[in-house]
Amino acid sequence: ARLMKITQEVFLADLDKDVVNFIPNFDETEKEPSVLPVRIPNILVNGSDGIAVGMATSIPPHNLGEVIDAAIAYIRNNDITDRDLLAKLHGPDFPTGGIIVNKDDLPKIYENGSGKLRVRGRTVVEKTKGGRQQIVVTEIPYTMIGSGIGKFLNDVASLAESRVITDITDISNQSSKEGIRIVIELKKGADAEQIRNILYKKTKLEDTFGVNMLVVSDGRPETMSLRRIFEAFTEFRFELANRKYANLLARDLEKKEIEEGLIEACDVIDLIIEILRGSRDQKMAKDCLIYGRTEGIRFRLKKSQKLASQLRFTERQAQAILDMRLSKLIGLELEALIRQHEETMARIERYRKLLNDYDEMSADIIGELERIRGEFAVPRRTTIENADEIVLVEKQTAEEEVVFAMDRFGYVKTLDASVYEKNAEAVTADNVYVFRVMNTDKICIFTDTGKMHTVKVLDIPQKRLRDKGIPVDNVSNFSNKTENIIWISPLRQVGESRIFFVTKKGYVKLTAGGEFISSVRTVLATKLQDDDQVILAAPADTMDTVVLLTEKGFSLKFALSEVSELKKSALGLKGIKLGEDDYVKNAYLLGGNGEFTIDYNGKKLSLNRLRTAKRGGKGTRRS
Repeated sequence: ARLMKITQEVFLADLDKDVVNFIPNFDETEKEPSVLPVRIPNILVNGSDGIAVGMATSIPPHNLGEVIDAAIAYIRNNDITDRDLLAKLHGPDFPTGGIIVNKDDLPKIYENGSGKLRVRGRTVVEKTKGGRQQIVVTEIPYTMIGSGIGKFLNDVASLAESRVITDITDISNQSSKEGIRIVIELKKGADAEQIRNILYKKTKLEDTFGVNMLVVSDGRPETMSLRRIFEAFTEFRFELANRKYANLLARDLEKKEIEEGLIEACDVIDLIIEILRGSRDQKMAKDCLIYGRTEGIRFRLKKSQKLASQLRFTERQAQAILDMRLSKLIGLELEALIRQHEETMARIERYRKLLNDYDEMSADIIGELERIRGEFAVPRRTTIENADEIVLVEKQTAEEEVVFAMDRFGYVKTLDASVYEKNAEAVTADNVYVFRVMNTDKICIFTDTGKMHTVKVLDIPQKRLRDKGIPVDNVSNFSNKTENIIWISPLRQVGESRIFFVTKKGYVKLTAGGEFISSVRTVLATKLQDDDQVILAAPADTMDTVVLLTEKGFSLKFALSEVSELKKSALGLKGIKLGEDDYVKNAYLLGGNGEFTIDYNGKKLSLNRLRTAKRGGKGTRRS
């Protein structure tokens, strides 16, 4: 109901004046407008985002009043520049408020039609009882709407649990219909400014909004600058206005014709009455009014017949005379008709002036925009300024050895090295991965999706022996909902090795471990085809043989030296030729002279005794 007024006045106005074409709806049972006759640049006011094949659009919302100011500026001066338009528009205005902190980048973004906005939530630091402080988030980045708030709360809780931030005591979402209010309570003596900077850096409290002003123009995709958008909008509004006033002119010209006929009929009202009385039917009377045909009409006087033969009303006028009550042509009704005709003539003159004078039409469209601004514009919510990118100066941590442990449920923790030494057997029994690392190291997580996630050991909470860890998802980009862990190793070991990969579709490759050393938390470890997945990732430096076993019982053993070393972004080489609906089920790396035996279809199978063949073959089927 609150949107009805602006919908009617801004989006649906003039729809009844045939300003846009109507097309069949999806099932061709009704007609619908091919485009709404919107009176504002809605693509800027409400923004737009969407994805199509090979392209995407992402246009931020803007302030209605400022968009109208810029539209008026363009109509008045078609040569205005993007920067001058930006002086009117200022920049995006998100309904969630927030702060855009890269103001100097806006001119280039609007000139090119693409770029990135850095948006921060708005926070205040409040003092509470006992000399404590709390950080209160009152506005959020636009990208946090919906489930983003819940994720932000979880991220803050994870930062506290993993001791990245040690001074948070509680976090609560006190938001209501009155607005956003997320409260982060701090310990006494906590550095609120430093904690706020960590939140900006490590959560979505500061986020990037990608701008790509891609629109469909004349049936083709086009990335538009700010000026080009206003150019297209102005062309659209002028096209609709011309069509509107041309239709109104045609309508009033018809009205003028009828009114002039009725006024003229007043002068011969007695004659018309005589014609109507003397005619056998309406057609006879109408022919007399239009063509002056008097045959068959009974006139009282010869003079009347002569006058009737001189009548030359138009088809439309004659029909109006026949349809109208005669009382409309006498006394006060006649005076009203004459006034109505004068008003019609004034409108016709105005419509012709609008259609023939660009300045007049411009003034009309501008007046329309000004009325909308006066009724619907609201103050800006988003602040635009320049702010330096936040750089966190991490505290120097004394290097010490700890033990990393991850159990079969994906929970991780670190243990003091001395605790591990006293309980090594129990720790090893309870966990899938256990290894000694330095607390300044990183842990690499290779997954079946071909990704490698890294997590700082310092981000993993140190626990007591019997304490449960935290989900590895909480301290890394890994998600147990969409991927599975194939192998975990300290980054130091990965960097010193060559890593061997095998995929379900039979691709194999070696990659130098140095390629995985990166400051980015997630990298592509190996390229995969659609529906493929990694089944083995392992260090290969002391290995010399590869064994692949398929679901349908084929086995292939070949020398590791046949596998080329490739970049991590490469797809890999064909390790085995698979039959229809077959896939690699198990893969092994062998090295040295030791015996390697597995259970295979209920029997013991010595991999060392398999016949060595060439890489890429079909292999041998075993019963």
